[in-house]
Amino acid sequence: MATIDDVARASGVSKSTVSSVFSRKRPISKEVTERVLAAAKRLNYKPNYWARSLANRSTRIIGLNLRGESFKFGQFQLSLLNGVLSACYAHGYRLLVNSLSEAFSSQVEHMTSSPVDGEIILDPESGDVRIEERIVGGVPVVIIGRPPKPYESQISYVDNDNAGMAELVTRHLLGMGHRDILFLNAPAVRTVAADRAAGYWNAFRAIGLEPDKELLVHHLPESGSEGLSSYDFARETVVKLLEARRGVTAVIADSDTMALGVYKAAELCRRRIPGELSVLAFSDDSVLFPEFSPPLTGVRLHAEQLGMEAAKLLIGQLSESANAVRRVLVQAGLVVRGSCSGPPR
Repeated sequence: MATIDDVARASGVSKSTVSSVFSRKRPISKEVTERVLAAAKRLNYKPNYWARSLANRSTRIIGLNLRGESFKFGQFQLSLLNGVLSACYAHGYRLLVNSLSEAFSSQVEHMTSSPVDGEIILDPESGDVRIEERIVGGVPVVIIGRPPKPYESQISYVDNDNAGMAELVTRHLLGMGHRDILFLNAPAVRTVAADRAAGYWNAFRAIGLEPDKELLVHHLPESGSEGLSSYDFARETVVKLLEARRGVTAVIADSDTMALGVYKAAELCRRRIPGELSVLAFSDDSVLFPEFSPPLTGVRLHAEQLGMEAAKLLIGQLSESANAVRRVLVQAGLVVRGSCSGPPR
């Protein structure tokens, strides 16, 4: 069986150069890389990945930890994943995606050691045990979203300006004349929900108004609709409010799936969009968009850039060249389409 010494002799380079070609720890010229790979192929040499990992105390694998739910990847998750993968590819890292259910994940993590050098955590919550466990275990972490207190000053993170964006979209509807604006928010335990709720309130207060507290509704578990999908939660909530409150004229939805539930509720209650009910969502470039008629006004969150920036921050930490806590904000943008207009007269 060929060894790294055989490949080094056959390609006329040092062992460390052969090692760098396979690990990508340092740049090697294209000509030398091709020569080493040709020699390795000719000799049928394959580096012992796990032996090298033990020797270097590094697996060159980073993790992406998603909330354990029964779902297929939506466009946001797919775009974010593409961003993470592009950074991994550029720096020679593999990616391990962890989407185990929370109950099973906790059992596995207490029984086994993680094969990753560091981890990207998505959808942080207050009291998030995932973050606490990684910090206690000394695992480098980057968060996509704002970390909960007291970790905000301790952990690098990448996020949109969710408070500012929520204020912008609420002002957009207020500027059209809407006052009874229903906000279907994410679960209240998530930091993104707190930030967007703050932006919603700020928009009203900027024009000297107070929003109706009953029109800021969170999904699981605070909504009391445990077990409902985002679609069903939105549909049921909007139907109840439209039947009970004739004054609701606009809805801000946390996601495109929620927005689709709002569209269905409007159909069931015979409300025209946008003539009698305007709808806006914190989502854009969705695979669901062909389902929306009229086209949905949304927010471009730049998920691919979020993923890429998070992976770059984490890989920087792992290379020991960037240990300082960093915060990267990716600007979001409002995309106006046909689902919003002034309230009915």
